[in-house]
Amino acid sequence: MKFKHKTLLIGVFICYLAVLFYFVFFAEMLGRVNSAREYSYNLKLFSEIRRFIVYSNRLGMRVVFLNLAGNVIAFMPFGLLLPKLNKNYHHWLTMIFSSFLLSLAIETIQLITKVGSFDVDDLLLNTIGGTIGYLCLIVFEKFNLKQKGRIN
Repeated sequence: MKFKHKTLLIGVFICYLAVLFYFVFFAEMLGRVNSAREYSYNLKLFSEIRRFIVYSNRLGMRVVFLNLAGNVIAFMPFGLLLPKLNKNYHHWLTMIFSSFLLSLAIETIQLITKVGSFDVDDLLLNTIGGTIGYLCLIVFEKFNLKQKGRIN
């Protein structure tokens, strides 16, 4: 990879992480600033996912989408960018583990700082998002190689 491309990717990755951490820890629209509420956490897998689906009519589709799909979508760039920056992350198992570790770090910081809430469902959704991002990268690379083969 050329130096200019790698530098650009590093810049994009740093911006992605900054935006991710902003939304996770500081976004007022997600209730991150209001510390008056009691802190909550979820250690039971699928509990919050089920709650959002069962009460989707009461909560509203925007809230359900932001929580469920938002957690997946938020980690897709991680799975797309990290393997391009470092070839050591260009394996599906490594990306699953890396996505899980980043999510665990974020959830643990939320637990310690009492911003947001620690949620094992978020760990699952974030890990799925990183994995989907990685799979998109693999599909794109295979498609790109096929296209190059047709041109040459």
